[in-house]
Amino acid sequence: MTKRITVVGLGSSDFEQMPIGVYRKLKNAKCLFLRTKEHPVVNSLLGEGIKFQTFDRDYETNEQFEEVYEQIVKKLFAMVKDEDVTYAVPGHPLVAERTVQLLLKRAKEEQCEVVIEGGQSFFDAMFTALKIDPIEGFQFLDGTALHESDYHLNQHVIIGQVYDAFIASEVKLTLMERLPDDYEVVIVTAAGSSEEQIKKVPLYELDHVAELSNLTSVYIPPVQKEELLYQEFQTLRGVISALRGPNGCPWDREQTHESLKKYLVEETYEVLDAIEKGDDDLLVEELGDVLLQVMLHAQIGEDEGFFSINDVIRAITEKMIRRHPHVFANVSVESAEDVVANWDEIKRKEKKTEQEKSILDGIPQELPSLYRAFELQKKAAKVGFDWIEVEPMWAKVNEELKEFQEETIRANKEKLEKEFGDIIFALVNIARYYKIDPEEGLRATNLKFYNRFRFIEEKVKEKGYDIQKMSLQELDLLWEEAKQHNI
Repeated sequence: MTKRITVVGLGSSDFEQMPIGVYRKLKNAKCLFLRTKEHPVVNSLLGEGIKFQTFDRDYETNEQFEEVYEQIVKKLFAMVKDEDVTYAVPGHPLVAERTVQLLLKRAKEEQCEVVIEGGQSFFDAMFTALKIDPIEGFQFLDGTALHESDYHLNQHVIIGQVYDAFIASEVKLTLMERLPDDYEVVIVTAAGSSEEQIKKVPLYELDHVAELSNLTSVYIPPVQKEELLYQEFQTLRGVISALRGPNGCPWDREQTHESLKKYLVEETYEVLDAIEKGDDDLLVEELGDVLLQVMLHAQIGEDEGFFSINDVIRAITEKMIRRHPHVFANVSVESAEDVVANWDEIKRKEKKTEQEKSILDGIPQELPSLYRAFELQKKAAKVGFDWIEVEPMWAKVNEELKEFQEETIRANKEKLEKEFGDIIFALVNIARYYKIDPEEGLRATNLKFYNRFRFIEEKVKEKGYDIQKMSLQELDLLWEEAKQHNI
């Protein structure tokens, strides 16, 4: 005969508010266990002559809550082998009760029937105590496993399981990722009972409250200040939609994918400039400008009915998971080189169905020429079209230099451009051999030239001279001085 564990809820408030059906279940139970004696109805149950055992000692002998819950479930399944068991939990059995979920999950393998009976959840008491309407938007979250991305700032948020100061501290730090330190939150203890306590505190004092217990929850009111929602993705999405809407900005409404191309390139280079300067505040601003371009393109796609930002996010998420099997699947890697090799192999298989005439076709024509030369050579090298030693590369550079010099005699501009391009292309090969990014190398030289020339300008200004009237020899002396100052 199948054994049975009957789970009932003690509710969240006093004995007088306990449903009569639940009381009878407790009264008639031959083998009754309470998850904890820390509940407003416990003294009344004792007064009614109801005998029970609790699992409070398991909380004392285990460091982690999950260990406690595992231990409780293990004991319940062991006890039910001898006789049917009634298990009583605070609130409703299916609201924030990990032990009940574990019982339901393992009931079949334990050949035991788990029956869920009534019980009043603490939600009604919380809504009454806080005087809020959940239809406005409501979230109930676990304080022991809270992540800053879990909660919505524009909804009512109740965080349960805030048992002690440690959990309260973790909750506080998580909330501070998105809320001001002095944002007012509400601590509710024993909601709906005669011992109900409601205390409003600034967020930074959340873990300084003297009394926290298993009856404590934290309420986060919806954010009303519009400025606090500026960091939310949906706020940005709404702004871009409004700019492109019927009553939006005339300039934004006129933009197309084609017209925005140059801005994406410009903003990308401004990000690189911010990185070069090591300016984090500037980097935040410039990354925002790049994100703006992404959002505008996505909004245009949505306006035209082809795609939305959700499709963009889905596509990149799928790609990252697919191309990182060493993180999201069971593939093993030993080094960063293995990661790159795996990435290239997965990418090659993905592109197999595409009608590419050449392995070089995947390199965008719009890349800066120096970058494109680097990528073209890299792709060709992957199929063996590359020198192994550096000497032939230097020979090629010298060969191209000679051909350029010879072409200068004929002064054919078109041919000179091509021969000059050959020199740069050959030098890119050298850079690749020494694992140098040629674009970054040239960028560093440009910056060095800029700083040294600025030094010359400042020195000329200090001397009260006119730079346009100075000789090359005079300017070159200042250039050498800049070099001596490691500029």
